[in-house]
Amino acid sequence: MSFVRTLTHDRRTARANTLLGVILAFVAGAANAGGFLAVGQYTSHMTGMVSSIADHLVLGQVGLAVGAALSVLMFLAGAVTTSMIVSFCERRHLHSRYALPLLLESVLLLLFGVLGPKVHLSMFALPATVALLCFIMGLQNAVITKISNAVIRTTHITGLLTDLGIELGKVLYLNRTLEEPRVRADLERLQLHATLIIAFGTGGGFGALGFKAVGFSITSVLAVALLAVCWRPVLDDVRLWRRFATRPRPGAAPLDSTPATAATAATTVTTAPTRATAAHAATTTAAHAATTSATTSATK
Repeated sequence: MSFVRTLTHDRRTARANTLLGVILAFVAGAANAGGFLAVGQYTSHMTGMVSSIADHLVLGQVGLAVGAALSVLMFLAGAVTTSMIVSFCERRHLHSRYALPLLLESVLLLLFGVLGPKVHLSMFALPATVALLCFIMGLQNAVITKISNAVIRTTHITGLLTDLGIELGKVLYLNRTLEEPRVRADLERLQLHATLIIAFGTGGGFGALGFKAVGFSITSVLAVALLAVCWRPVLDDVRLWRRFATRPRPGAAPLDSTPATAATAATTVTTAPTRATAAHAATTTAAHAATTSATTSATK
């Protein structure tokens, strides 16, 4: 199995989960930082969004509270969409169950690149852009969560920092006695969380510098990166579907007229001797009748 196919294939390995998590953390950091420069708001931190709803309501800023609530709902909708896609593919035993949400994300990132320059042209463009980014973050976070059984998160690092701190605490703990079980850190888990945090921060720097240099066009780079990760399992399923669709089904009518022509010819060949036999029988019957009549006349 090729390296690209293993990243989003339904057959998972720990190495593939880690590599995919690093790539998605980088993409999330870039989209989050670039999105902040574009719309002035971070779109992956739902904790802050929920807090802002309460703040805006208390201050009487109902419009801003509604906008924050919409962002939270769109993040939730993204996660729901991923769950539905994965469940749909699992029922049909498709290999692209994890690739299809990422393919959708790449398309939506391109859409963000198109909508971004128009964000100040309409009063609805800014909320729509924020909602789109929140949907993308929810979509992506649900993918890696389902793949890794909630071990890996890529769109926020609060949980990653917490888990990293727990493992560091175990590393720094001094086991003074030998009578009790030793406190041991999970070094693989520590390395994983540290790598994801670095990937998110590096992606944030890339997104900010890229947006500052080329503007919204930087989203095309992120979209291409996601497409490179997810295209192979999707192509595999398309090929399988085409092979199944073109396979003749039992009891189906023939696709050409050759069998029918052969059957017609066979019927014609069979009918011809039957007609000849009937004509011969009629001739024999007539001759017999004539002979009988002549014999009767001679007797008289």
